[in-house]
Amino acid sequence: MTSYINKILVDGERAIYQARRSMWSQPALVLIGIVLLPVLGLGLLLLLWAWVICRTTELAITTRRIISKSGIIKRTTVELRLDKIESIKVDQGIMGRILNFGSITISGTGGEQTPIERIADPLRFQKHFMSAVDRGPKQP
Repeated sequence: MTSYINKILVDGERAIYQARRSMWSQPALVLIGIVLLPVLGLGLLLLLWAWVICRTTELAITTRRIISKSGIIKRTTVELRLDKIESIKVDQGIMGRILNFGSITISGTGGEQTPIERIADPLRFQKHFMSAVDRGPKQP
């Protein structure tokens, strides 16, 4: 199955870094799913639901923009041009620090803020963003 990110890349654009949503970001579904595993497969459904949430969220930094997509039936997408982003803020609680997940908030020109929640290794995402900005947009 081709990813959403790969489908929407334009000529001359390539993905530099792809992130994912952390399974640890779904603690209620995972814990209740484990507890309910013996109950008629209900636990398995909850674990499957948590997995689907994580697998249907795609995040990427390309040579031109940051792309975020979530959802299967109801799709939500955010695309931000690298040259229109002023900063990225990383938020990690105690469990996020221990299990290496967190949220990022992207601040664009004009004061608009875009949160991207519960991604795995948010500091690595921030590092790749800074590298992409330092390289500048690539023209075909």
